[in-house]
Amino acid sequence: MEIPERYKYAVIPHVMIDGAAEAIAFYAEAFGACELMRLEGEDGRIVHAEIDVQGSTLMLGDADAPFSAPGTGGPSVALHVYVPDVDALTARAVAAGAELLAPPADMFYGARQSMLRDPFGHVWILLTPITGAGSGAEAGA
Repeated sequence: MEIPERYKYAVIPHVMIDGAAEAIAFYAEAFGACELMRLEGEDGRIVHAEIDVQGSTLMLGDADAPFSAPGTGGPSVALHVYVPDVDALTARAVAAGAELLAPPADMFYGARQSMLRDPFGHVWILLTPITGAGSGAEAGA
């Protein structure tokens, strides 16, 4: 089963964190992210950046009022990303320093899924569609 079209580029999350430059480097190592663009302020902090993670775009920047970074009272963000091989990418992310919250497992909605927390407090849910899963099974994702 292929990744459903509605999950490709459906939402582009924008996360604000403390240490955006370090986060971009981590995402490159852990998830194979490629930096698409970066806009820095006069103080060197990242005002806005975009990275490609497995074909999906993530916008991020250094936290600044009125935004909060995770762990400082602001809300955390869960990022769902469909990938070709959830097991391989999970192992890569853990090796890079991500905390494994849930190992890869086949889920009832037709995807193999893992859950990780990156060093910056964001939760990543990685999914690979299960071959032969029924129509509409991914709706629970």
